[in-house]
Amino acid sequence: MKANFGAAGNSDSFYAQGHKASEEMPKWLREFGLNAYEYQCGNGVRCGEATARKIAAEAAENNIIMSVHSPYYINLATPDEEKRAGGINYILQSAQLAKYLGGERVVVHSGAIGKMERAEALEYAKKTLLLARQEMINGGFENIRLCIETMGKINQLGNLDEVMELCRLDESFLPCIDFGHLNARTLGGLKTKADFEVIFDAIENKLGIERLKVFHSHFSKIEYTKGGEKKHLTFSDTVFGPDFDFVAEVMAQRDIGPTIICESAGTQAEDALAMKKIYEAIAK
Repeated sequence: MKANFGAAGNSDSFYAQGHKASEEMPKWLREFGLNAYEYQCGNGVRCGEATARKIAAEAAENNIIMSVHSPYYINLATPDEEKRAGGINYILQSAQLAKYLGGERVVVHSGAIGKMERAEALEYAKKTLLLARQEMINGGFENIRLCIETMGKINQLGNLDEVMELCRLDESFLPCIDFGHLNARTLGGLKTKADFEVIFDAIENKLGIERLKVFHSHFSKIEYTKGGEKKHLTFSDTVFGPDFDFVAEVMAQRDIGPTIICESAGTQAEDALAMKKIYEAIAK
């Protein structure tokens, strides 16, 4: 299967070349050698329908796969009913934007634990996701797939097992495996090919081969402290990792086609292209 590679948001080089509008991004990405674009709504869904439809038209013309990152402040694990309703509304806004953009995936952070036990937080997150899925169906967004993201800080919900359990709630849910986050929350635990195979095995064993074939992913090198994630880096980093080579090997050996979105700090297109080249060299 063919893997997809793309960028989260717009790279510094996109603006450096004189581009300003996101509707220019799909053509730019295609010419750059990529085929996926994740529209960022971390601080809120602020892209209007008219702009989104322009981006969608450009994406269709340039064979760019679209996805949306929902607002960072959504907390699936909140025990507060009012905040839960607000989070579901933000998810619906993100789903509407994905539909306007011609995309089918919305990435959602797993949630905060706060002073709760992890198991309690997980149960609240399950409740929120099931309610959100029903509201999506009611709203005509049944074809939009929520991608539940593995998180980088140890005190956040969203380790590998927790994301697998959340994705088991509905067959439409996909894991968003953020390899940099998993490496950060395990304090550099992704070192060998076997370390990465554990992740791929978990997806197949818990969610099935069909979801393994098409899972969503974020990749970047991430600086971490004893609490986990500190900040996103670029591929020029030689200290923190993780490295993409083992991911590419496992993807090629298993003949799967996930979508890999690069979240490097400012060089996301350049680093996505580097990953694509590594993968294509191995998959020959």
